[in-house]
Amino acid sequence: MHFLGIGRDGSLGDMYLALLNAGHEVKTYIDDPQWRVILAGLINLTDSWERELDWIRQNDGIILFERTDFGELQDSLRRDGFRVIGGSAFGDRMEMDREFGQSCMRQAGMKTAPSERFTDFQSALDYIGRRPRRYVFKLNGSGYASSCNVVGDMENGGDVAALIRRHQQDWRHQASPDFIVMDHVSGVEVGVGAYFNGESFLEPVVMDWEHKRFFPGDQGELTGEMGTLVTYRNGRTLFEATLSKIAEQLKAGRYVGYININTIVNDSGVWPLEFTCRFGYPGAAICSVLHLEGWDILFERMVTRSSLNFATQPGYAAGVVLTVAPFPQAEDFTEQAAGLPVLFRQPPTSRDWANIHLSEVRSHPTGLVTTGGLGSLMAVTGSGETVEVARTAAYRRCENIVVPGLRYRNDIGKRFLDRDETLMRQWGYLP
Repeated sequence: MHFLGIGRDGSLGDMYLALLNAGHEVKTYIDDPQWRVILAGLINLTDSWERELDWIRQNDGIILFERTDFGELQDSLRRDGFRVIGGSAFGDRMEMDREFGQSCMRQAGMKTAPSERFTDFQSALDYIGRRPRRYVFKLNGSGYASSCNVVGDMENGGDVAALIRRHQQDWRHQASPDFIVMDHVSGVEVGVGAYFNGESFLEPVVMDWEHKRFFPGDQGELTGEMGTLVTYRNGRTLFEATLSKIAEQLKAGRYVGYININTIVNDSGVWPLEFTCRFGYPGAAICSVLHLEGWDILFERMVTRSSLNFATQPGYAAGVVLTVAPFPQAEDFTEQAAGLPVLFRQPPTSRDWANIHLSEVRSHPTGLVTTGGLGSLMAVTGSGETVEVARTAAYRRCENIVVPGLRYRNDIGKRFLDRDETLMRQWGYLP
């Protein structure tokens, strides 16, 4: 098969490598020239996605989109008869405009925590002053480091108000402020995701427990992701309460691709927070460890709508993100982390390599070296019938990797074992 990947920064490089290793022809277009060093020597780059359209059409190929800012282009290519997987303009808006995403949830019958959108800081400060409580601050749009978003700790909202005052005095971003302030909801943070073929969801669905904070014990700033625990089993209850309700909206919005909804569950029910309307890295890589069939088979079933099922193994996969400075502070490409050697204490086995999902590295005559970027080098995974087995396998592989200044959390999946699993069973979301 022929595949054309289109994105800004090569974030689905691991997927392209898997398709290449399966014997397919894969070309990748990376829009931002700085990011074209990602996986250099390992994937096949093209400097023009337009030039490859005849190659895709003549070979009945599939176009894969990485990000949420190419939705209108995806819609246009679908109208022209191309087979496209990624999202849509509607999906872009659901993710990047948090207020719109929340309205889609409410339209589908989901209950959401109170939130307000603001484009000036004083209005937000006045709002918090009238309604003192614990808040979450999140910026709308793309291009911001995840560390810009803050989950407040103070019950009167004083810490979020202080952050907003700081932004009021020294707003350092080019775009005008556009953000939401949402009431904080306590419980277990858990996501549910599924593949949508333009008409229906494929089975099974996946549940995930992300670890977003930088340090073990859920301390420090928010990052894009420091690691995640996933399973393709027992997600039906959460799916029916959330994603299944938006199928008609996705169909009307010409959506084709993976979609995830992040939630808080507690004894009062499910509280949806936000959509991720794209594959996402490293989420797709971690999920793929549990796939018994390749991406090629899954994608062919999606575009042909020939089946609503794909094979996955039981149990869990744990994924750990390995980083170097300046992660998680960089908002765009930086060469600060470029040129570091990626070494191994012992040569990885073929099974190890199947669980090492490369990102900001490239081929070099001496081996692998880092390219620069955000400082997120790779995700390392393990799988097994239990969380303990999956964690052990992942961390054994992490300990074999040596990079100067390497950091990663050593507690991915531990929160599930210590707390989340018991609570979710108590509330009826796990058997």
